[in-house]
Amino acid sequence: MQTAHRLFRFRNMMPLLSTVLLLLLFQPLSTYAQPPYAKWGRLAMQETMKRYPNAQIVDYLHVGRKQKTPTTSEETFKLLLQEGNRRWALLVHIEFVNQTEEVVNISYEDTR
Repeated sequence: MQTAHRLFRFRNMMPLLSTVLLLLLFQPLSTYAQPPYAKWGRLAMQETMKRYPNAQIVDYLHVGRKQKTPTTSEETFKLLLQEGNRRWALLVHIEFVNQTEEVVNISYEDTR
């Protein structure tokens, strides 16, 4: 009798378990982790668009991060810009305070 009672409880739980399983399967997978430089890459593109309003950013590369001083780091990005028929690469250097992430300096280097 006890086995029959357990089987009955399990059968009653099947619709609930099926619903939970379906909900888990169809959850959006939009919680991808972003690399630590993503914030600085967005800033590099925003500032570049302000500096070159008529140009389009056609490619983007994170070059790397380096320690500038004991308290600051610098992220470097290489952006490929196009304005009309002209296409060129631009290095964007963003220096920031490590602890606060406050921007110290943004500099640009044309690599024509």
